[in-house]
Amino acid sequence: MQELVIHKQENKKNIMLVEDGILRELYEENEENIRLEGNIYLGIVKDVLPGMQAAFVDIGEGKNSYIHIKDIIPKMSEITGNKEENLSQYPIQNYIKKQDCLLVQVRKDENHHKGARITTHIHIPGKYVILMTECSFITVSQKIEKQAEKERLKKIVQAIVEQEQIHLGFVIRTAAEGKDETLIEQDIQEVLEKWNSIQKTRQHVKREQVPTIIEKQTSIIEKIIVDIATNNLNKIWVDNIQVKEQVEKILQDKHINKNITVMYQEKNLIKMYDLNEQIEKAKNRKIWLNCGGFITIDKTEALTAIDVNSGKFTGSKDLEKTILKVNEEATVEIAKQLRLKDIGGIIVIDYIDMQDQQHKEKIIELLKQNLKKDRSKTQIMDFTKLNLLEMTRKPMFIS
Repeated sequence: MQELVIHKQENKKNIMLVEDGILRELYEENEENIRLEGNIYLGIVKDVLPGMQAAFVDIGEGKNSYIHIKDIIPKMSEITGNKEENLSQYPIQNYIKKQDCLLVQVRKDENHHKGARITTHIHIPGKYVILMTECSFITVSQKIEKQAEKERLKKIVQAIVEQEQIHLGFVIRTAAEGKDETLIEQDIQEVLEKWNSIQKTRQHVKREQVPTIIEKQTSIIEKIIVDIATNNLNKIWVDNIQVKEQVEKILQDKHINKNITVMYQEKNLIKMYDLNEQIEKAKNRKIWLNCGGFITIDKTEALTAIDVNSGKFTGSKDLEKTILKVNEEATVEIAKQLRLKDIGGIIVIDYIDMQDQQHKEKIIELLKQNLKKDRSKTQIMDFTKLNLLEMTRKPMFIS
């Protein structure tokens, strides 16, 4: 059973996804820290840097934002996007110039050192599809495993695109699995209406009004409710009247499952399922495993490093079996922590060295199986020559 618990305290909200009493996802929405990710702006190009194939764009939010040529040219491949393109054949000065007005979306929030990372590839998420403005590909979520279901969904969307003569791309989301054509078509129409509204707003912006915001991203609360409502969400618990009204409005406006009950509990909400203790544990850098080993998680600006240690575990006389046991437990815990802490970007896992190639393959397969529970997109590369496992994960939210 899935429940959403929203705990309001002063200027922040803790948003917790709980499955059978266990905290699985934890997000914080801080009213003082304004999220830019997902916002759509009409910005003005301040500087073009041909040597870097990049430009700086003023979107009216603190530091100038940064855009690279790969986020300006259309996506060339439905599998790799522009990652494998020879970008030198697309001189950025042929695409944008200083003082140009540019419709962009924030991909990554600004921080103390850098401005926001932006793209002209606008993505508009619905319940069952994501509209993509930069291509005409139709792709299906990797989380949908049955080939027959992938083909069914792709045919439904393809038929709608051809009938409506839509020259845009779509990602079919995991939530679309098992849904009928009517629901999917309705969702496509809703994201199309939103895109048309954005274009109309952009057309009515006068030059002297640039830079300006065109579309503001929805709150974390709204996004997570829309994302998980089609799963097994049963209840939403809140301890604040204003939040209760906000949740009820989202459920009504988004035509979301009427079987979801909104529960109001003014006091001791955070004590449910010992959530306070679970939240504190989620903040720990060091996580102990049942076998006596432990993992440590360290975030840097470039990547997240996860280290696996045998700790107190001595295991059997067979060293390889002992190492595999610790690495297996660590793998299950790592998958849980990536989801719980919403860790994104490049992730490098330093397992205890395994000599047996079959053991390495077993660990990779175990990680893949456990990441299926994660709603976010993940990609496992392989073990490097230094026996480090590389992977990437797209964060659900950036706070």
